[in-house]
Amino acid sequence: MLDKLFGIKQHKTTVRTEVLAGITTFMTMAYILAVNPDILSATGMNKEALFTATAISAIIGTLIMAFVAKLPFALAPGMGLNAFFAFTVVLSMNYSWQFALTAVFIEGIIFILLTVFNIRELIVNAIPINLKHAVSAGIGLFIAFIGLQNAGIIVNNDAVLVELGNMGSHTAWVAFFGIVVTGILLVLNVKGSLLIGILSSTILALILGVTKLPDGGLVSLPPSVEPIFWKFDFSQVFTLDMLIVLFTFLFVDMFDTVGTLVGVTDKAGMLTKDGKVPRVKQALFADAIGTTFGAMLGTSTVTTYVESAAGVAEGGRSGLTSFSTAVMFLIALFFAPLFIMIPGAATAPALIMVGLFMLSPITKIDLNNYTESIPAFFTIIMMPLTYSIAEGIVFGMLAYVILKVFTGKFKDVSLIMYILAVLFILKFIIK
Repeated sequence: MLDKLFGIKQHKTTVRTEVLAGITTFMTMAYILAVNPDILSATGMNKEALFTATAISAIIGTLIMAFVAKLPFALAPGMGLNAFFAFTVVLSMNYSWQFALTAVFIEGIIFILLTVFNIRELIVNAIPINLKHAVSAGIGLFIAFIGLQNAGIIVNNDAVLVELGNMGSHTAWVAFFGIVVTGILLVLNVKGSLLIGILSSTILALILGVTKLPDGGLVSLPPSVEPIFWKFDFSQVFTLDMLIVLFTFLFVDMFDTVGTLVGVTDKAGMLTKDGKVPRVKQALFADAIGTTFGAMLGTSTVTTYVESAAGVAEGGRSGLTSFSTAVMFLIALFFAPLFIMIPGAATAPALIMVGLFMLSPITKIDLNNYTESIPAFFTIIMMPLTYSIAEGIVFGMLAYVILKVFTGKFKDVSLIMYILAVLFILKFIIK
């Protein structure tokens, strides 16, 4: 039945591999269950209700990805977008969290319409093949950077932006231990290397006191979402501020999702012969519907997670991977204390190794063709430096269009790319 439902044999994989991949994806993104409520609660929203809303919105979006798109990607409220929701819209612009939720809800509806009329699909397909390879490599650097930060190996520095952290800290020891364990297992070609690395790092984290077992037991009923459910404020829908907030949510979510879909699909070797993401329309539906339902439940924009690359690296190729991740989120609803205790230092090794895996498509780029390699380079380098998949794509696309036009190769550029380039320039000017 599973083979008929998800095409296990077609993807040349096994049920065990797919389930293990789904669990690995979950383990690398389980931090969102703790981080998202922590960020959004700064607005005055109920933290316990936010935990439940985060988990349920992830379940809804990921199940749609599993059964409709049948792709090995997981969804949850997006990092960056939740920070914009809390710290910019609410705390800086002084709007209520109900106003921000309304913007997210409208964004989801707009994305559903854009997906129905194939506009988002056209944008995905318009990205040149070399930029698609670059997106994968850029995401690799970005996700490795996130892992290094989670482990405290790379830390903030006001003078030089970033610097090496305290290598004598227990957090760094946990991460390095996980890297060594995972690296050895990968060399030995052991299945489940990333997951074993996460679990072994968590055990060391318990021993060193980086994390601790929950005091109140491992099992608990999910808190009610009633304090934040359907709390919309439509009184300011037709204001300039709502338009600006809505545009920002739309832009970041659009290109974060596009970048993740393209990059991870390329790494998995699942792009079609003409460089397209299979069933991309259905995948974008998962994102749009997840965002809409997430806003109704009371959380920020739901997006496809770059940590899905961890599951793909473990061999995940079908919707069974994403289904397994959704099941893990369901379990997490009742075992919240257990999953929340896994520290960022324990998941960091998986993210760092996945960063390496994601670099491989760079070998497909002709580095001697500068109209292709320069845009690819900007795509790759700007993702970690701007801390945004979306901004990396923007710089890459703009470089591509400008170089092609001014070197007489304007016919290589599609109409959609020209339109996007103009919109990107306007975005910079307005900003």
